[in-house]
Amino acid sequence: MKALISAYNKDGIMALAGFLHEAGWEILSTGGTARYLKEHNLPVADVSQATGFPECLDGRVKTLHPAIHAGLLAKRGDPAHIETLKEHAISPIDLVCVNLYPFFEKAQADLSFDETIEFIDIGGPAMLRSAAKNCADVIALTDPADYAEVIAGLKAGAVPFETRRKLAGKVFALTSAYDAAIAGFLLEEEYPDYYPLSIRKAQQMRYGENGHQSASLYFHTGKKGAVAAMTQLHGKELSYNNVRDLDIAWKAACSFGLGGEKPFYRDDVARLLPDTPPLPPICCVAVKHNTPCGISLGDTLAEAYEKTYACDPVSIFGGIVACNTRIDAETAEKLNELFLEIVVAPDFEEEALSILKQKKNVRIMKAPLAPRRKHEFISVDGGILAQSVDQRLMERWDVVTKLKPEERDLRDMIFGMQAVAYVKSNAILLAQNCAAVGMSAGETNRIWAVELALSRGAHVIETACKMGQGSGEPARVLASDAFFPFPDVVEAAAAAGVKTIIQPGGSIKDKLSIEAADAFGIAMVFTGTRHFKH
Repeated sequence: MKALISAYNKDGIMALAGFLHEAGWEILSTGGTARYLKEHNLPVADVSQATGFPECLDGRVKTLHPAIHAGLLAKRGDPAHIETLKEHAISPIDLVCVNLYPFFEKAQADLSFDETIEFIDIGGPAMLRSAAKNCADVIALTDPADYAEVIAGLKAGAVPFETRRKLAGKVFALTSAYDAAIAGFLLEEEYPDYYPLSIRKAQQMRYGENGHQSASLYFHTGKKGAVAAMTQLHGKELSYNNVRDLDIAWKAACSFGLGGEKPFYRDDVARLLPDTPPLPPICCVAVKHNTPCGISLGDTLAEAYEKTYACDPVSIFGGIVACNTRIDAETAEKLNELFLEIVVAPDFEEEALSILKQKKNVRIMKAPLAPRRKHEFISVDGGILAQSVDQRLMERWDVVTKLKPEERDLRDMIFGMQAVAYVKSNAILLAQNCAAVGMSAGETNRIWAVELALSRGAHVIETACKMGQGSGEPARVLASDAFFPFPDVVEAAAAAGVKTIIQPGGSIKDKLSIEAADAFGIAMVFTGTRHFKH
């Protein structure tokens, strides 16, 4: 019996190779693996002895030879195949153990193009695919976690076909992801005919969206995204719903900037409203059921959190709080006053971390990266929808009414449109002092969304006034993720004291809404950019 071992990852190799040697197997190997085994006093034949051809091209060509692939692909039960092997003096190879060059890891390492290319494995995938195709006769190993099962099978007399088939399936799963990662590195097309999606399981979850559904978490094998880069510092294991909510909370918080990075919307603001003062830099977002229930900006985190909490003190219970700045002890004390599933931030003061850890189950996530993926994917039955990430705040700034927005409302208009983009559609957001004071998400028609947001906003402002916080003045700015199909939205807003509306425009009945705004003395701006979020 003959085995070919070429392992970049040496974990478990000595146990496997040592067993095979003791069991009388001949071992072929290449390069560093051969040296490694010889250093551990195992007799090894170099692949070049089997091929009769030396390694060349700096090791790029070692195993790409008929003596290797015929030995792997020959059907042991086919007399013609066996006769061909004898005719060409080729020995069958009965086990292949190959770990591929670490392209996944190197593609994340910001190496140059030429450096990265050298970590594309050619011979390894070729040998694995040959062995896997002939899994009835050849054992194909790619994962150190499988070595013990194969050793046990060989000790028992044979590795069952079911195991060989499973191992062969793992080969093609690995090589397809490996090839997809390489294609993703090389391709420059935004939507190629064959989308190279390469993902690897990071976590088997206890259940999915509901208890009777199974679930796993997968991360892209290429450059790390924001969630993949997070470190859990405390608390229970993340659930399926936790990850969904964590993703949207972090995206919403980082959309207002992270660690000095310029928010993507600032280019649109600089182009259209160059004289508008910048928004406060610190963002705090509360998310419940995959949509914000509070979002605000402040010059301090404590200020931003207080405004976020005030937007919906009920829904934030059991939710997720995301902050785009380091969490301090003062804010941690406030966070600990209620039950939260997750707190996520780029960093935590040592005292703040100690305070938050007083809650046994709260998941504390340290997030060093802002979201960086350029595309997002939604599963449909039998396929995937792919689209670019929504990173355009507004195309234009068209004041369509007789009245222009007042200077004091400009920042709330910018904030409101940016924030409402993360709220489930149909979405309406009332903004006051760079904070959401009333929101409605996921309504099936826009007038219901407006009515609910207005009633919530009135309650929040009234409650704050009773507590001595604020003047009780109604929110002046209303932001909508999409156009108004009828003037009823403007009429409801006017009745609630709204003075300025920002919306994409684009309805065939825009004129009716404009006329209503003029009649009620409301300023209205069209941005030309819709922000549906289903």
